[in-house]
Amino acid sequence: MRVIVFFDLPVLTAKNRRDYVHFRKYLIKSGFLMEQESVYSKLAANASVADSIIESVRKNRVDEGLIEVLKVTEKQYSNMQFITGNRSCQVLNTDERLIIL
Repeated sequence: MRVIVFFDLPVLTAKNRRDYVHFRKYLIKSGFLMEQESVYSKLAANASVADSIIESVRKNRVDEGLIEVLKVTEKQYSNMQFITGNRSCQVLNTDERLIIL
């Protein structure tokens, strides 16, 4: 499964910018990978793990702005179509658990 987080956070005030940076850093430290600006995804072993990831995102939300979470299967995710551009990610993009650094 994949958990995809979409967010649109205001950056008008200093507090807004701090909240944005804090939320983005939380996503990165939690293992989310950037798909596009303000779109991050993370692999989950099963639905219950995905639910716990979503609950963690909920606990780290900010006060203002919009944060949306989508849970999809790997089959659904692999059917994503690129209209413009190509995937240029060198990160392992499957549910395999071997990562060579």
